[in-house]
Amino acid sequence: MHVPVTRLRSRLSLALAVLAALTAAVVLLNHSAPPAPADQNPNNTLCKGHITKGKADPADPTSGVVEYTFACSQAITGYSIMPDKEATAFETEVFGVDPATKEIAATDAFSCAGSQPGWGVNCTGTTTGNWHTISSKFDIDGDVCAEPRVDPLVLVTYASVTAGKVQQYIAGPFDLGRPRGCPKSANSGKTRIPKDTDEPTTQLVTPAS
Repeated sequence: MHVPVTRLRSRLSLALAVLAALTAAVVLLNHSAPPAPADQNPNNTLCKGHITKGKADPADPTSGVVEYTFACSQAITGYSIMPDKEATAFETEVFGVDPATKEIAATDAFSCAGSQPGWGVNCTGTTTGNWHTISSKFDIDGDVCAEPRVDPLVLVTYASVTAGKVQQYIAGPFDLGRPRGCPKSANSGKTRIPKDTDEPTTQLVTPAS
């Protein structure tokens, strides 16, 4: 039986996470963001992102660190990272970056929880959308570059209250692809969600390594 727990990181780790978020924002800015859809229904929110092999935690050098980055066209109040390998640890606090200022956005913050090990990391909070970058990380057992490589999906949600009635919306899942920073392999470019140029959501998937 798995007990829901979270791994607390040191202030140094938090500072490094903020630095990583800023770096990831610059990376995403190097790719032109798709225009916001004409239909602003939150169910039609579009997201894109990628994952990268991170540096091992000195306190747990045998674990593989997966750094993820994504951004969405519209506001969200929650998201779930769904890896195809069990997550053994994850960051509990996540912050967003404004692509215009390249600074941490006070309005973009999430608190994450889940089972360890577990098949999902669930985060609640808020971001204004507008392609503000959300970056964090989770751990898996073993080398991130070992085949079959991890390929997580992200599902986003938005909830609001209008006239005392709760409205809930879901968009995705979106494929974050295979990890960058790994050697080329025979499976390069293959993702869990097959690419289809007829669907706008799959056009947003950053090419995997």
